[in-house]
Amino acid sequence: MNILILNWRDIKNPRAGGAELLTHEMAMRWIAVGHHVTLFSERFDSAASEESVDGVMIVRRGRWWSVHFQAMIYYLQHFQSTDVIIDEVHWFPFFSVLYAPEKTVLLVCEVANKLFFRLFPFAIATVGRLLEKLYISMYRNVPVLAISRSTKEALIREGIRRKRITVIPMGVSLSKHSKRIAKESRFTLIVVGRLHVLKGTVDAIVAYAHIRKRVASAKLWIVGSDGGGYQQKLIHQAKKLGVEEGMTFFGRVSEEKKFELLAKAHILLMPSVHEGWGLVVVEAASQGTPAVGYETAGVQDVILHDKTGVLVEAGQSEKLALEVVKLWNDQKRYRRYQIAGKKRAASMNWDDTARVALSVLQQSCEKQKLSHH
Repeated sequence: MNILILNWRDIKNPRAGGAELLTHEMAMRWIAVGHHVTLFSERFDSAASEESVDGVMIVRRGRWWSVHFQAMIYYLQHFQSTDVIIDEVHWFPFFSVLYAPEKTVLLVCEVANKLFFRLFPFAIATVGRLLEKLYISMYRNVPVLAISRSTKEALIREGIRRKRITVIPMGVSLSKHSKRIAKESRFTLIVVGRLHVLKGTVDAIVAYAHIRKRVASAKLWIVGSDGGGYQQKLIHQAKKLGVEEGMTFFGRVSEEKKFELLAKAHILLMPSVHEGWGLVVVEAASQGTPAVGYETAGVQDVILHDKTGVLVEAGQSEKLALEVVKLWNDQKRYRRYQIAGKKRAASMNWDDTARVALSVLQQSCEKQKLSHH
């Protein structure tokens, strides 16, 4: 099969995240079994317009405001050699259903829904939400890949039929990061993810201030790229609470460094407002670091409450802090979470992800052939 993936970012984009990792891991495995994969994404500074990364042909055209239109032009130039399109949604799709309905498979990382109202003024949020409802209705007759049960349930609430949706099991890259690394001598908390209001980093800092009252020597590591000067807001918040000297901002780090920091820390804080699927929770678990997080979409799919970590009601940063301290003071329970988390992480692999998604793509191709006979 010739597979065309439309995603606004590729794995080399400085703002790439879990969704880009998922896409790349699947694409590499499809290539390994004989398929041809092209990933179409936006251009970014210093990027080549075309390059091969791990066998995946990456084509970059346009910026965030024009990449959707450029994708349509690219497809129309190559439609004869394209068997299936993966239209990957981050808030909005590429609308490939308008020009290639038979070939489209929708990959949904998250349904924004009320998030529009958390991020934008009411008028813009209302338009965004209406557009989201509109686009979902446009895709109701194509196969849909969802990255978590939360995403699947959200799509069903939006009117997509249950039988059209396949939840793909998420993986984690373990083999490269399996060397043993000792934990820090001082109690260390870690937050990983780009610095953004949706990641709840402010709540992590507020929780950290509460934790410091009970564990005075505790440290907080914040790992992730800064977007739009958000780090300054976080530093201001830390100074206001008098905890900035115990905090370290690492910025964007390599995968290897991220796993090293996850291994050295004791507990991952996950106060995200919303996630498609909290990949970093499994990455942390693989390194023996349990998570305490908010019971929100995507996070509740990946923290198994009182098995691999603890879930608390969203927005309750003081409760988050209390659960962290309780877990740290109960070393028997902490070790139980470590063992269960490592076991669960070891059972997740990208091979399963790629296999389940590929079967949906193959079924889509078969249907096309039948409809043409």
